[in-house]
Amino acid sequence: MKKISVIVLLILFFAGINIFLYVAVTQRLKNNFSGASQLKMVDVGKYLPFEEGSDLARTGSSLKFSSSDDLPVLDGAAALVPVYASVIDNCYPEGCVKYEGGKFSDDNYYGENFATDSAMRYQNTIRGFNAVVDGSVDLFFTAHPSADQMKQAEEAGVELDIVPIGKEAFVFFVNKNNPVDDLSVDEIRKIYRGQITNWKDVGGVDKTINPLTRIKGSGSQTMMDKFMEDDMIGSRPPLSIFGASIGYSFRYYLVGMVKAAGAKMLSVNGIYPDADNIKNGSYPLTANFYVVRRKDNDDPNVEKLIEWLKSDEGQRMIEASGYVGLGNEQQ
Repeated sequence: MKKISVIVLLILFFAGINIFLYVAVTQRLKNNFSGASQLKMVDVGKYLPFEEGSDLARTGSSLKFSSSDDLPVLDGAAALVPVYASVIDNCYPEGCVKYEGGKFSDDNYYGENFATDSAMRYQNTIRGFNAVVDGSVDLFFTAHPSADQMKQAEEAGVELDIVPIGKEAFVFFVNKNNPVDDLSVDEIRKIYRGQITNWKDVGGVDKTINPLTRIKGSGSQTMMDKFMEDDMIGSRPPLSIFGASIGYSFRYYLVGMVKAAGAKMLSVNGIYPDADNIKNGSYPLTANFYVVRRKDNDDPNVEKLIEWLKSDEGQRMIEASGYVGLGNEQQ
C-alpha cells in the first residue's frame, strides 16, 4: 500500500506540474499575437544600383555625374536604402558601386562587402553616422540624428548640415490577429511607460502587452525617444514575453522593404498611416527624413546632389521609391 501511495503521489505531483505549465506558459503563448514582431533584416541585394531587377525608382535625372567626377559617397539608415540606392542608379555612372572580391555577397547584412572606394555604402544608422562625422562618407540619409549623436559630432569638433528631403510615418504595429486596430497617442505613451499593461484596457483581449524596443541610436529608437519625450520604460516586465507584442518602425521599412506579412499597422488617433494621410499631415506621427553632411565639406557635387534631391526630379524619385515628398515644405 505504501508503494501504491508513493506512485499515486508522484503521478499527482507530475500532473500538477503539467497543469501549472499549461496554465502559466502554454495557454499564455497560444495565439500570443507576437510572431510579426520578430527581427527582420533588409535584403540589400534587392536595391543594388545598375543591376537588372533591382527594386529601385528609375525615374531619370538631368543631373548626371561621370566617372571622372569626384563622386559623393552615400550611406544611410536601413529604412532609406531604396532612396540613396536610387539616387546612385539615376545620377551616377555604372561601375561606381564596388564590392570586395568583385561581387555582392548574400551575407552582406551590414555593408561588409562594399569596397572602400565604392560610391555606395551600407553601414546602417550608428556606423553610418560615425562615417559622415569622420569624413569617410559625404552624405548620410537618415531620420533626424539623436541628441547623443549630435553631441558626438560636437565633441569631435564637427558641424553638421541637416537637410530635409522627404517625409515618412512613424508607425506602431501588432500581429494581424490582434483585434486592436487603433490606439491613441495617450494610450501608446501609457503602454510604453508601464501604465497600461493589458490589451483588454485598450479594447483587446485579456492578454499582457509585450512592448518591444529598438537599439539605442537607431533611427526608429531616436524617433521613439522623441515621441515619448525621453520618458519610457527602461526594460520590459519579465512576464510580458508571454503576452502579445507591440512594436514600432517606419512605414515603408515595415510594409515595403521587409514586407512583414504577419504585421498590422495601427491607426493612431483614428488616422491610418497611408501616403495620403502622411502628405496632408493628418496622421499625427509624421516626420521628415534628411541628408546629413559635414558643413566643412566643400565638394560642389555634394551641393549639386542636395539641390537635386529637393528639386521636382528628386522629389519624384523619392515618391517613386515608396516614400512621401516634402510637398509644401519643399525648399
